[in-house]
Amino acid sequence: MAKKKKKRAKGNGEVLADAKETTAIEQYWHLAGRPQPRKPPKDYKYVEELAHLQVELIKLQEWVRLRGLKVAAIFEGRDAAGKGGVIKRIAESLNPRVCRIVALGTPTERERGQWYFQRYVPHLPAPGEIVLFDRSWYNRAGVEHVMGFCTKAEYKEFLRACPLFEEMLIRSGIFLIKYWFSVNDEEQEKRFQERIRNPTKRWKLSPMDMESRKHWSEYSKAKDVMFEATDRKESPWYVVNADKKKRARLNCIAHFLQQIPYENMTPVEIEVPPRQGDIGYQRPKMSSQRFVPTVY
Repeated sequence: MAKKKKKRAKGNGEVLADAKETTAIEQYWHLAGRPQPRKPPKDYKYVEELAHLQVELIKLQEWVRLRGLKVAAIFEGRDAAGKGGVIKRIAESLNPRVCRIVALGTPTERERGQWYFQRYVPHLPAPGEIVLFDRSWYNRAGVEHVMGFCTKAEYKEFLRACPLFEEMLIRSGIFLIKYWFSVNDEEQEKRFQERIRNPTKRWKLSPMDMESRKHWSEYSKAKDVMFEATDRKESPWYVVNADKKKRARLNCIAHFLQQIPYENMTPVEIEVPPRQGDIGYQRPKMSSQRFVPTVY
């Protein structure tokens, strides 16, 4: 008797659910096939379109969690290009136990002596997780190279090893998605000035951001060299035109949703049990508790 084989999807090592897994998922969700790409109306409103995309992100989240998929998205680009805004809009509607943001600081002395990729490996997604990297191992091809924080030999080794490292990640079953946010110099200058004037945004300006303004052309050259070495068919770069922040957010999220096959899921209706009635328990007096002052 021939054994029944599980269906396998092409690309990224994804294994489709067998009958047993699908049945378990269908206990809580109605499945209706993969969602079709939606063309927004010409007179769309940003808030409404963002809400639609965030509902789809929730469906994707649940599919990733229930299927045990591993998703890593990298967000790179110019300072003030809008990477943080997109990451925030993706993560704000999702479960932080499933979707987490990784934004590493300056490496410690110990980390500087490690294999370069070592400090990023612990942050890679486990099964059922989505990880959003607010900058990543590509720091070596950008700020470290331009500002002289690494040697020429370390820089060349990174360009050689990075595609191999990413190939290993993909072969291990990780969906690796890389975004580069591109913004023109006039728009970047406008955003820098806004951050200087706005106290709630001033924290976004670091001394390194200010210094990088002196090396605009060098960063452009470094980006082009990086793309030439790491823009591969298996792990391509996707460039986001970020001159218009809101449009960039919608375009990036819509594209992100298309990169991972997921089912169009709606919750199965469940019967909520009645709340427990009075069992004679006497609660402590309200005067024994410390309440937050009613200022507003």
